[in-house]
Amino acid sequence: MERFVDAAPGVRLWAEERGAPDAPALLLVMGAQTSGLGWPDELVELLAVRHRVIRYDHRDTGRSTASFDEQPYLLTALAEDAVAVLDAFGVERAHVVGMSVGGMLTQLLVADHPERLLSATVIGTNALSSTPYVAPDGRRIPPEELPGVSPELLELWSRPVEDRGPAAELERRVEHWQVLGGGLIPFDAAYARELERRVIAHTGHHHAGTAHARADCSGMERTGQLAATEVLTLITSAPAEPVAPAPHAEHLAQVIRGARLVEIPGMGHALPREVHAPLAAAILEHTGRSWGPELRTRS
Repeated sequence: MERFVDAAPGVRLWAEERGAPDAPALLLVMGAQTSGLGWPDELVELLAVRHRVIRYDHRDTGRSTASFDEQPYLLTALAEDAVAVLDAFGVERAHVVGMSVGGMLTQLLVADHPERLLSATVIGTNALSSTPYVAPDGRRIPPEELPGVSPELLELWSRPVEDRGPAAELERRVEHWQVLGGGLIPFDAAYARELERRVIAHTGHHHAGTAHARADCSGMERTGQLAATEVLTLITSAPAEPVAPAPHAEHLAQVIRGARLVEIPGMGHALPREVHAPLAAAILEHTGRSWGPELRTRS
């Protein structure tokens, strides 16, 4: 079922739910400038076997309001949009799964709205914490000194995005997905091309968005809240991750209280068919846990 959500004055978000309406809700939060259709249908269906799965378009993506140029906003506003989506669907508490910038937004929800979360899963992002990473040899490394985005991806991002028409834009996106994939899993260009065709059709145009890259990202650190949270959190580790490479996942697992870490074989910063089953299995195992605070192992 599709619907529109009034998230803020002048901001409407497209949203969709799948699965049994009485199943535990699971909210999918995508990354920057990415439509909710960035969560592949095949993965959504695997999760919908046990959950009422809700995915949505961030503002300035997909069918949601493109508002940034008239009403600039903080990146933190996207986390409040997620709460508005839960409200609109009548969901008091949900499992939340966030990827990339969506993983940052999920951390904001863990910190600022823990009463709305049944659990959290964070994929492909860095910690919103100033706590140093403790390396296996005991060294304490400040977060800003951890490895950054891969050179190949930085070079791709440095190119100006010119509107050379729908066909050229489609191929630019396919190239982007290839680099994001990280190279361990053979790249399926046809699969990526079909995904982006669906996104473009859903959006109604092919123009590349830049709003989230221009949004003010100040005020996102949540060191204390993440260290004290009671929200059960799963961190996925991706061996081919080019955006938040190792040891960012390990760092997240250290700074979020009680977090568990699981590796998804071959995964990079994308969701090809090969990762759907293991990723869904990890998420469903996590959401199926019935730990109470008294049973958790704390660091």
